[in-house]
Amino acid sequence: MNDTAAPETDFGYRKIPKAEKAGMVRAVFESVAPKYDVMNDFMSLGVHRIWKRIFVNAIGAGPHDTLLDLAGGTGDISFLAMERGAGHVILTDVNPAMLEVAQGRALSRGLVSGLSFMCVDAERIPLPDRSVERVSIAFGLRNCTDKDAVLAEARRVLRPGGRFHCLEFSKLEVAALDALYDAWSFKALPVIGEYVAKDRASYEYLAESIRMFPDQETLAGMMRRAGLERVSYRNLSGGIVAMHSGWRL
Repeated sequence: MNDTAAPETDFGYRKIPKAEKAGMVRAVFESVAPKYDVMNDFMSLGVHRIWKRIFVNAIGAGPHDTLLDLAGGTGDISFLAMERGAGHVILTDVNPAMLEVAQGRALSRGLVSGLSFMCVDAERIPLPDRSVERVSIAFGLRNCTDKDAVLAEARRVLRPGGRFHCLEFSKLEVAALDALYDAWSFKALPVIGEYVAKDRASYEYLAESIRMFPDQETLAGMMRRAGLERVSYRNLSGGIVAMHSGWRL
C-alpha cells in the first residue's frame, strides 16, 4: 500500500488535493460569470476600472504587437488594449462560461478585427516559443494551481524583448488599514455576493484567495526564478493591488 499523501495546495484557506483545484476554481467562475462585471464594481467600489486602465497603459501594446491576455475573463484588459491600438489580442481563459460572456461583450462593442478567443489553461499555453510581444494576466494568477508554471510558460511564449505584466491583489502598505480591509473582504463581500450573484461561497473563496497570494517581493522573486529579467512592481491604492512586470531579454 502506498501511504504517500497526495500533493496539496490552497483553495482559499482550505488545503485540498492539488489535482482538484482547477476544477473547483472553474466551478467558482462558472457560478459568478453572469454577474462577474457587476460584482467587480461592488467589490472594488468601481476602482478596478482605474486599475485596469493604468495596467493597460503600462502594457503599451502597439499596432505591431500581439498581446496574449491570460485568464482574460470577460475581456476588460483585452478590450482596453484593442482600444489603445494593440495590433492583435488573444483573449484566453480556462473557463468557457467566462469566454462566452467576453465574446458577447466584444460583439456588442464591435470588436472583431484583431481579437481572437482561446480556451487556455495558463499553465500549458498552446502557442509556440517566442510567439508574442506581450503577455498579461489580471486578477487571475492567484487562481492558478501552479503559479511557477504560469510564469515559466509566459516567458516561453514571449519573444526576446517581450514583456510580461501581472495585475493582482497584494499586501497593503498601511498596516492600520488591515482591520477595515478585512471587514470589507470577509463580512461585506460575501453578503453582497449572496444578494447580487446569489453565491456567498464563491465570494468567500475569492476573499480568502487574495490573502493567500504571495506579497509583492515574493512574486517578484518568483518571476526572476522563472527567467524574467528587470522585474519591477508598482503598488496601486496603497498596495491593495500591485502591477508586476518583467522582460524576456
